[in-house]
Amino acid sequence: MRERIYAVIQKIPAGQVATYGQVAALAGIPGHARQVGYALSALAEGSPVPWHRVVNARGEISLRSGGSAADLRQRLRLEAEGVVFDAQGRIPLELFRWRPGSRIEVEKAD
Repeated sequence: MRERIYAVIQKIPAGQVATYGQVAALAGIPGHARQVGYALSALAEGSPVPWHRVVNARGEISLRSGGSAADLRQRLRLEAEGVVFDAQGRIPLELFRWRPGSRIEVEKAD
């Protein structure tokens, strides 16, 4: 299951984000957003998976336990790709959410 999650995340273009739930649905496990979070927390340091492009359903960076440095790193990476945050620290999903053609299109690209 993790490999399917990572494959979806690999397809999120720079300058766009996807929600945990969106990644779960595209990976074929709708309703399992937490599994996406678990898979991301299991990534090795330096992984090529663009983990920073996954945010919560409110367009916010999900805070990690004891990890404000990781949260800041995620925000800085997104900002470097042109993603903007509003005054409440949210990404306007209507502007920056990744919209792949379909789940089938994502699977065919593998």
